[in-house]
Amino acid sequence: MDLPQDMQRAIARQAEAEREKRAKIIHAEGEFAAAQRLLDAAEVIQHEPVTLQLRYLQTLTEIATEKNSTIVFPLPIDTILPFLKMHLEALSRPSVIEEEKIPRH
Repeated sequence: MDLPQDMQRAIARQAEAEREKRAKIIHAEGEFAAAQRLLDAAEVIQHEPVTLQLRYLQTLTEIATEKNSTIVFPLPIDTILPFLKMHLEALSRPSVIEEEKIPRH
C-alpha cells in the first residue's frame, strides 16, 4: 500500500516533532541535574570554605599540565589584606622625615 506524498510528509513532520520533543526533555533534565550538582557544591563550600581554595588549586594544576601556558595567579584577598592594613597604618602615621622637619620647642 502506497501512501500519498502529503501523508508521508505529515508523518515525517510528526516524527521529527517527536524527536525534538524528546531532545528538549533530555536537555532540560540535564540542565536540572547540573543545577542540582551546583547547589550541592555550594552547600559543601558553605560548610567547608577551604574546599573552594582546594578547587582553585586543582584548577591551577590542571592548567599547568598544558604546555606553553601562561598562568595569571591572583592572590586571594585574605592573603594580602594584612599587608594592605599595615600599609594603610603606615600611611596614617607621620614619617621619620616629617618628624624631623617639625620644629620642636
